[in-house]
Amino acid sequence: MRIHHLDCGSLRPLCARLSNGTGPWLRRGRLVCHCLLLETHGGLVLVDAGIGTADLGNLGMAFRLFAGPVYDPADTAVARVAALGFRPEDVTDIVVTHLDLDHAGGIADFPRARVHVDAGEHAAAVVAPSWRARLRYVRRQWGHGPRWETYGGAGEEWFGMAGTHRIRALADEVRLVPLSGHSPGHCGVAVRGDDGWILHCGDAYFHHGQFAPEPRCPPGLAVFQWAIQWDARERRRSFDRLRAVPPEVRRFCAHDPAEFDVRAGPP
Repeated sequence: MRIHHLDCGSLRPLCARLSNGTGPWLRRGRLVCHCLLLETHGGLVLVDAGIGTADLGNLGMAFRLFAGPVYDPADTAVARVAALGFRPEDVTDIVVTHLDLDHAGGIADFPRARVHVDAGEHAAAVVAPSWRARLRYVRRQWGHGPRWETYGGAGEEWFGMAGTHRIRALADEVRLVPLSGHSPGHCGVAVRGDDGWILHCGDAYFHHGQFAPEPRCPPGLAVFQWAIQWDARERRRSFDRLRAVPPEVRRFCAHDPAEFDVRAGPP
C-alpha cells in the first residue's frame, strides 16, 4: 500500500517561539495539518481531511487569531488528491482521528466517501451535542449527510493497546486506536504499509519534544493543549499509552512540522 503524507491546512500562528519552540518572537510560526492518502486495492483512503474548501476564510475569529490559517485552496485535501493525479470520487473512505474543525473540514469535498469515526466522537459531535460540543465542533462540515461508519465496544488488542478496531472493508491494514481525552472519542489511526506500522496520533500530543528524555513542549502549544482538552485525566492516560508503543511502530501527530517534514520532505 502506497502512503502519501499531505499537509491539508497550513497554519501560521503569531509567534514562532511560542508555537515551534525556536525562531524569533515576532515571526510567525509554522504548523501543519498532517493527513494521509492511502492507495489501497479498493480505492483511495484519507486519514483526516484537514481544512475543506468551504472553510476557506470561514472558520471564525478565534481560530484565525490562534492558528493563523493560510486559507490556500491548494492546501485542501481535494486539491492535494488532484495534484497526485486522482479524482475526488476515487476517495472511497475517510478515517478521522476526531471531528475538530481542522481535521474534518475536507469531508464535504468527498461527498461519496464513507466516513469512519469512533462512536463516542460521533455521538458527541453529530447525534446529541452538548453545549460544550456545540462550541467546539463546526457542524456544517458534515451538513451534506455523509455515510458514517462508527466503531465502539470492546475491540481488539494491538501492540498491547486494548480496544482497537479494524476499519471495515480495509482488512487489517487500517485500525482505529483509542486515545481519548483531547476530544470525547479521539483516536489514533494505525496504518500498515510495506515497511511496517505507522500511527497517526492526531492531537494526542502536539510536539515531538514531548517524548524526549526531558519532555518539552513550546508554551503556546502547551497552553492550547490544556485549554482544548475534553478530559484531562483521559488525555494523560492516552499519552502514557503512546509512551508504551514499541519502537517498530512509527508515530507522529497532526500538527508538528518537524515530524511532517521527515516523512514528506521539506515544503
